[in-house]
Amino acid sequence: MKINISGNSIIRFLSLTLLFVEIAPYNQAQPASAGPLYESSVFTAAHSFTSGIEGPAVDRKGVLYAVNFEKQGTIGQVMPGGKGSIFVELPGGSIGNGIRFHSDGRMFIADYKNHNILQVNMASKQLSVYAHEPKMNQPNDIAIDDKNRLYASDPNWGNGSGNIWRIDTDGKVTLLEANAGTTNGIEVSPDNKTLYVNETVQRRVWAYDLAADGGISNKRLLIEFPDFGMDGMRCDIKGNLYITRHGKGIIVKVSPAGKVLREIQVGGKQPSNLAFGGRNGCTVYVTLQDNGNIEKFQVEDPGREWKMLKK
Repeated sequence: MKINISGNSIIRFLSLTLLFVEIAPYNQAQPASAGPLYESSVFTAAHSFTSGIEGPAVDRKGVLYAVNFEKQGTIGQVMPGGKGSIFVELPGGSIGNGIRFHSDGRMFIADYKNHNILQVNMASKQLSVYAHEPKMNQPNDIAIDDKNRLYASDPNWGNGSGNIWRIDTDGKVTLLEANAGTTNGIEVSPDNKTLYVNETVQRRVWAYDLAADGGISNKRLLIEFPDFGMDGMRCDIKGNLYITRHGKGIIVKVSPAGKVLREIQVGGKQPSNLAFGGRNGCTVYVTLQDNGNIEKFQVEDPGREWKMLKK
């Protein structure tokens, strides 16, 4: 059988083939959709964590961790499918709060009971004290900059005050500010030039200039809320802050200029903290104290720390 193919047909065929070759790699590189944006859904079973659930953080492999899985004094490990287990148990009555990861993979934990910053070797699960400061009220949440220096909030719930500390890479602890409000959520901006700290009781978020040597200055009010408290907060790569509104049951997205961009409803009234993770860094995991579990929702831009760990 003889097939006649015109010159025009060949040209059309080659054009379509080139178009496909050009488009296909682009499509293959795109992350699969993980659901609609800003709609929170359950990720772990209710009450799989205690009411002390806090400090979510995602390692470079995409595994999520949070404190107080099943019982106080533990660090829970949650796989991408939502299955949780105890990763380590903290010694000596220690109880964790904030968690962050060093660029070399080590886990840091704020131990509010014993005034420590603990570190965990992720391969051996060996725990040790990275820094100890008896003058702390209680290291609460922690942030990390691109030089692996830590910044810790330190609230005194009894009198509504708080401090801010820096922990250098040699474990040295430096007081950055004393007698602030009840310092709680803390985060570093994507360019490492701003430190954000919120005060739960006073319902204020402050911005500080963050110097190359880790010093802070030029304290200024970013935003103040008329009601409900705040807990943890994290930045995306554009510098927007996602802040847990404890008691209101929402996560509020705030621009670097202090403008409220969006409120995201979650399934409990007591969100305590959040972290970015997922396949492309655009999944936000939220710990809920009243439900004892973790929820998740999708956003447009990946988290600042997720991006930092991928370098």
